[in-house]
Amino acid sequence: MSLIIPFDNSFARMPGVFFSHQNPVAVKNPHLIAWNADLAAVMGITPGEVEERASVFAGNAIPEGATPLAQLYSGHQFGNYNPQLGDGRAVLLGELVGTDGIRRDIQLKGSGRTPYSRQGDGRAWLGPVLREYVVSEAMHALGIPTTRALAAVETGETVQREQGYPGAVLTRVAKSHLRVGTFQIFAARGDTRSLTQLTNYAIERHYPEAVGPMGLLRAVRDAQAKLIAHWMSVGFIHGVMNTDNSSISGETIDYGPCAFMDAYHPNTVFSSIDRMGRYAYSNQPDISVWNLAQLATALIRRMDDPEAAVEEATEIVHAMPDMLQSHWLTRFRAKLGLLNAEDGDAELIAELLQGMAENQADFTNTFHALGKPNARDQFVSPAVFDTWEENWRARVEREANVDETLRLANPVLIPRNHRVEQMIEAAVAGDYAPFNRLNAALSQPFVENAEYADLRTPPTQQEVVQATFCGT
Repeated sequence: MSLIIPFDNSFARMPGVFFSHQNPVAVKNPHLIAWNADLAAVMGITPGEVEERASVFAGNAIPEGATPLAQLYSGHQFGNYNPQLGDGRAVLLGELVGTDGIRRDIQLKGSGRTPYSRQGDGRAWLGPVLREYVVSEAMHALGIPTTRALAAVETGETVQREQGYPGAVLTRVAKSHLRVGTFQIFAARGDTRSLTQLTNYAIERHYPEAVGPMGLLRAVRDAQAKLIAHWMSVGFIHGVMNTDNSSISGETIDYGPCAFMDAYHPNTVFSSIDRMGRYAYSNQPDISVWNLAQLATALIRRMDDPEAAVEEATEIVHAMPDMLQSHWLTRFRAKLGLLNAEDGDAELIAELLQGMAENQADFTNTFHALGKPNARDQFVSPAVFDTWEENWRARVEREANVDETLRLANPVLIPRNHRVEQMIEAAVAGDYAPFNRLNAALSQPFVENAEYADLRTPPTQQEVVQATFCGT
């Protein structure tokens, strides 16, 4: 049986200004190390033989119907505009419409140099490939919109970073790879024709109910507001929310220095290059508004009446903070077992979070333990929790099905940083058992399973991961 991917490539039919045709660069000795059979089935892919999958998803063989290309975009990186970026180590094989009716891109990440690689080698090493595989699939299991991982392949080659590492290629699946930066580059160039074509394409592909550029802006705002609130509710830190990493589809994209918090603190930063804390946990809502403003600035260039467009775009962007706060409150109310809104809920949430920050309480374990005797054990000073719990119990008396609400809102498991690092270290040494076990456990993050009890444990002082690193 041969590998069959039912490609239906719409982006490749766009004008060539949006991309460069680019085949992936073949590797020495591809070996398939991970295959997402469930995702493949949803996408209508017939998997074929293992060796064929390894060859295709390493970039050594181009499957029938593929139109490989590297996308062009620009973006603000840590607030500074870079006029040209693009896929420097990724090739989009094509798109298909899955059995669920959803159109998705298939992209190889780490597949060699492209016209946008600048000084990079276009390759990826095994660690970041496995990190993105694990974390993106965990995010999906948590119900958070995200790109997904279809396959991971070892290349049989060495990738040189601070030292030599085994090379790998990740096959990433997304509703599209259109970014805020995709719009920015054509606005900056004054290419309104291309900007119009791109806007129409994005609306048709993602938001067919939207009307015109401002309709697209509203739709992106709504999707991003929900997404960021969902991130916050599980303690996720993206790490590098540049506009070229902000997806128009409202999916989490580009897992570089991402991480989940262990001990809660609003100023937590993991990215090794975020020295000023621009993308700290608590800053993510504000940054998402800033990114939306950059999209608005680009889309205004498309409008016939820029003055009226500025007024409308300003109204759309200025509505986002309240929208984010509303989604945040809904998420965190549920984390306290509350489905009905009451005055004072925001203060109750804030008091718990403040106590957690001051007492080094584990974010995931504290919320999961609410209503159980061991919740207070998460606090250095348990009396702080006891005082808060008394007020909380008085509040939940006015709610129904509290235990079920808590269960559905508070995961048992997240991809803890130290476990991810341990998994990578084992894989580099040739042992994929921790990778497979982590994936299996994180596929059911809301289920209590004694087999995976160790994965719930916060890191010891020696195991704490102080920084995660950008790029591959």
